[in-house]
Amino acid sequence: MTLTRLLLAWLPVTLEFVIVGAGEPDREPSPDTSGRRAVFTPRDVLWRALEAAAVTLFGSLWFDSLGHGGWWLLFGLAGLMVALARFPGSTAGALDRRTAVTRTLRDVVRYVLAGAILAWVLG
Repeated sequence: MTLTRLLLAWLPVTLEFVIVGAGEPDREPSPDTSGRRAVFTPRDVLWRALEAAAVTLFGSLWFDSLGHGGWWLLFGLAGLMVALARFPGSTAGALDRRTAVTRTLRDVVRYVLAGAILAWVLG
């Protein structure tokens, strides 16, 4: 695995995470946007890029050494772990069931899409 190949795999995953993350229904309106939702803040983009880097390294480990089959299940479970890690926080009790399900499905779909991109680029 070359660094160039990892970079070429990381870029579309970052783009996918930023695009899917921009449509989060739980975003607060930003004071500098007159009540509109801020779609892309530098902090959000940086966080999504770091998350995409970790997922790309995870995918590289899977596709280059451990296997190729069942990637959708592996990335779906990783997305489920990310989604469920949000719930033990202090605001978890304030979430209604619909919001919790929406957030969970969004994270799982985000990770399965990232796995599909990595399977295509690295596989």
